[in-house]
Amino acid sequence: FLMQAGFALVETGLTRAKNAVNICMKNLMDFSAGSLSFFLVGFGLMFGTSATGLFGTSGFLLSDFAVDQDTWVYVFWMFQVVFAATAATIVSGAMAERTKFTSYLMYTVFLTAVVYPIFGSWAWGGLYKGGGWLEGMGFIDFAGSTVVHSVGGWAALAGALVIGPRLGRYGKDGRPRAMPGHNLVFATLGVLLLWFGWFGFNAGSTTTADTSIALIAVNTNLAAAAGAVAAMVTAWLYLKKPDGTMALNGALAGLVGITAGCANVTPGSSVIIGLVAGVIVVFSVLFFDKIHIDDPVGAISVHGVNGAWGTLAAGLFNAEGVTLGIIGVQLLGILAAFVWTFGTMWVFFKLVAVTVGLRVSAEEEVEGLDSHEHGNDAYAPDTFRTLAGDAGAGA
Repeated sequence: FLMQAGFALVETGLTRAKNAVNICMKNLMDFSAGSLSFFLVGFGLMFGTSATGLFGTSGFLLSDFAVDQDTWVYVFWMFQVVFAATAATIVSGAMAERTKFTSYLMYTVFLTAVVYPIFGSWAWGGLYKGGGWLEGMGFIDFAGSTVVHSVGGWAALAGALVIGPRLGRYGKDGRPRAMPGHNLVFATLGVLLLWFGWFGFNAGSTTTADTSIALIAVNTNLAAAAGAVAAMVTAWLYLKKPDGTMALNGALAGLVGITAGCANVTPGSSVIIGLVAGVIVVFSVLFFDKIHIDDPVGAISVHGVNGAWGTLAAGLFNAEGVTLGIIGVQLLGILAAFVWTFGTMWVFFKLVAVTVGLRVSAEEEVEGLDSHEHGNDAYAPDTFRTLAGDAGAGA
């Protein structure tokens, strides 16, 4: 749950001050609206009884569980709803600074009620009363590199494509123009909160308290550290500076990369997985920028691309042995997540765009979403003038 605060800080820090309230509100509503929709619909689709392996047909509203008969399911639901909210909040950063708040709320409900739970049922349904087709084939995704992160990342890609880049992001010559985030201190604190929260995310996925938690925590930490170092060095060599935003996203990429295999790889393998993730995220961010897919925080690269890498890596570095069958199932799961999530969300965003509208007006985008969408300012209007005056006076 603390990871929601981490995401809010990362996304706020990597975007402009005039949209800070909007980012925070979207992260708050991802968990608030997402909790309700996952309770009403999503949990049943994901973990209810499934005869087909496609989705659950029981457990809606948790109505068929009596408190005195099965209290464990309420603990399990509480853990799983945080995963659902995480998948939803990934999209916030990729569509930041130009999305209508009403449309974003519609997206949050749809993803947590339908899109995330159905794929989750395929891979994780057997954790309770279900049993999905991917799970039955031996698909490895212990804590959600694909189930949570790639689902969020591919939804982010669909949204970013449909809504288009921010005004002024690319010049007439096609070259990207820098729109730096307003507070890298926030972003750094957010990454560290996420890093800490990931120990609950990964180790908690045992759904019980046993000694396997130790290995999972070590693997999680090593991959994050390796990802940060690899991204920093890659940026240093390629961009000529140890870019701070790349290093931050490198840590997150390492965390996403180890999430699928954190329970079935060795610590040495986790370092390799993190190192590769750190390199991938740098070139992925640059690639999407080159093809004019505007992702202000790098969410598609961190979560979508490295979620796929982490899921493949769980098979490639499986400590119990690697076979072509395992690799094939992992690739099938990666493809299934992309086709289902990207396809469904692209259609959804298109429908929203032609009905209630997906994007704010040009005037609202220029002036900032905080005042237009929420009637709030994250900072007092004279804050920056005061700071500038102090700096000019040598304070």
